[in-house]
Amino acid sequence: MRRTIFTAITGVLLGVFSGAEPAEAAWNGYYEVVGVEADDMLKMRAGPGIGYNVIVGLPNGTLVRIYSCEQNGGTGWCKVSLKQSRGLKGYVSRTYLQEM
Repeated sequence: MRRTIFTAITGVLLGVFSGAEPAEAAWNGYYEVVGVEADDMLKMRAGPGIGYNVIVGLPNGTLVRIYSCEQNGGTGWCKVSLKQSRGLKGYVSRTYLQEM
């Protein structure tokens, strides 16, 4: 059920935020979301930590663009945007990202 809701939200947001945006100087390349449980999604958050609101859930295979990464406690967090929707930005755990 959670996956269905996150998938629906992701689809809506992809349609809303699909406008072009200028490239940022700190762009480091594309990464794929990997290692997320089959019935769950990687949560893109408003800030670098679990205390921030969830923006959207990202399933395995989602491609993101990394702008920067930082350490918060024991977790590395990266500021990313979706490859297909660069206007949608947030933070995800670096643990679930694999370089393309």
